[in-house]
Amino acid sequence: MYPPITYLTDCSDANAQARLTTRMAALFGRSPVLLPLDGPAPLRSAGLTLLDVLLSTRLLGEDGFPTVTLVNVAPRDGRWPNGAPFGWFRHGRHTVFTTYDPVLLDPVRRYLGVSSVSVTDAATVLAAAEWASIGAADAAGLATTQFRSLWYLPLLAKWVLDDRPVPSSAVELTAPEQPDGVHVALVDNFGNCKLTCTAADLGIVAGDRVAVGATKVRHHERLSDVPVGAAALVTGSSGPGFLELVVNGGSAAAEFGLSAGDAVVVQG
Repeated sequence: MYPPITYLTDCSDANAQARLTTRMAALFGRSPVLLPLDGPAPLRSAGLTLLDVLLSTRLLGEDGFPTVTLVNVAPRDGRWPNGAPFGWFRHGRHTVFTTYDPVLLDPVRRYLGVSSVSVTDAATVLAAAEWASIGAADAAGLATTQFRSLWYLPLLAKWVLDDRPVPSSAVELTAPEQPDGVHVALVDNFGNCKLTCTAADLGIVAGDRVAVGATKVRHHERLSDVPVGAAALVTGSSGPGFLELVVNGGSAAAEFGLSAGDAVVVQG
């Protein structure tokens, strides 16, 4: 029996979800928990979510069970012939199959010590898959299709979990080439803006007043310390205590005009 599977993907319309869950059920004997990565900055939200997923497997008070996570965010931005390649890595007992992208994987590199990813070339893997009854013409289609998260990524996950000799190359994770500064990683359903820094990164402590753009807000450790209706920076639940810009009882995203991926000027 395979471990429980969570699938994070930016292919999240109803049609895509139906196909993904059915294909995964046919391959693994169970449907995954399928969660959409929507919004204007799926790479950043995927990176933070993946970090939080793996952090959630800690402090169980017991050994717990292995898990499998699939992550698909592969914009066709010209950096790769058909979107970023897929690979996998292990963190403790848990296995992650993911788009290889330095921005997406930077949180697990920085905070979990994930140092490399086994990156695959779909055409090479499918050509080597003598154990699979897939003809040459179909294999070529699987390698070049627009919907690789349906046709290729689930096969890669199953073959690795089945200990098949899947060809791959170990690629070291390095810091992404991106502007420095603080960004909104994602906006939650309350309108809270999860940022990409901690209070320690900014050198602030509870009670300090902090400039967020042209507005000054106070830093509090907990949301319950923020007066109703007030904006503040609080220590949130994501990552290693990343800050969240909040409005108690309201939406910080709406009040500050922020969306996922936006840069935020924060000065202690």
